[in-house]
Amino acid sequence: QLQLVESGGALVQPGGSLRLSCTASGIALHYHAIGWFRQAPGKEREVVSCISSGGGTTDYADSVQGRFTISRDYAKNTVYMQMDSLTPEDTAVYYCAASFRLGPSPDLLEYGMWGRGTQVTVSS
Repeated sequence: QLQLVESGGALVQPGGSLRLSCTASGIALHYHAIGWFRQAPGKEREVVSCISSGGGTTDYADSVQGRFTISRDYAKNTVYMQMDSLTPEDTAVYYCAASFRLGPSPDLLEYGMWGRGTQVTVSS
C-alpha cells in the first residue's frame, strides 16, 4: 500500500528530545524531497524542515534552527527528524510529506503525499 507513516511522537518535558521517523511503503523516498510540517490547534500548518532527494541540502524554520536535524536513511526508506531542546511552543501534530520535486521547498502545494501525523506534546 502506498503510504507515509510517522512515528516517534510523545509527551516530553521542556528541554527534552525526540526523534520522529517517516517510513514509506509503495514509493521510493529517494526520488523526492521530503518535508516535515507541524500544525498546532487553531494554527495553520507550517514547514519545520525539509531535505533534498539526495540529502545534500536541508532547510529549517527559524524557530527550530539549531535544535532540529532532518536526515535520511535510504536503505530503510525513512526520513528522520531529531528534535532537541524542545519547548511548549513545539507542541503540534507533526507530518511528513513527499514533494513533487527533488529540491526542498517550504511550499505546502509542492508536496503531494502526506502522512497522517504524530502528536508531539511538550509540557511539564
